[in-house]
Amino acid sequence: MVSARRKALERLWKGECTVIAWQEVEDPITFVTEFQEVILHENLKCKLSHKTISATSQTGAGAILVQQIKLSLGNEFEIPAGCKITVTQNGKTADYARSGEPGMFIDHQEIVLDIFGGYA
Repeated sequence: MVSARRKALERLWKGECTVIAWQEVEDPITFVTEFQEVILHENLKCKLSHKTISATSQTGAGAILVQQIKLSLGNEFEIPAGCKITVTQNGKTADYARSGEPGMFIDHQEIVLDIFGGYA
């Protein structure tokens, strides 16, 4: 059962995401095992947000601006490290990777993302 708080959060989630893992898959006919992309979750409601963080450089080069990308979605979904997460929101689609442990909350989780650069 989804709580009233979760339903309120989901009204703010205007994006959808697909979680893809790079896993060993055995061909049922040849029994040959090879790595392939495997969809773990598809069309999950989510919200992608961006936050600009400024930090002062120790070298005296001035302030460095870094953008933190965060994905909010239901906490019932396991998102393994190293997965590719394809997010579509506001008419744009981009690929990301989970960069850290998710922040788990009562009704959702928040995952800090990096731009996907390939499987590890």
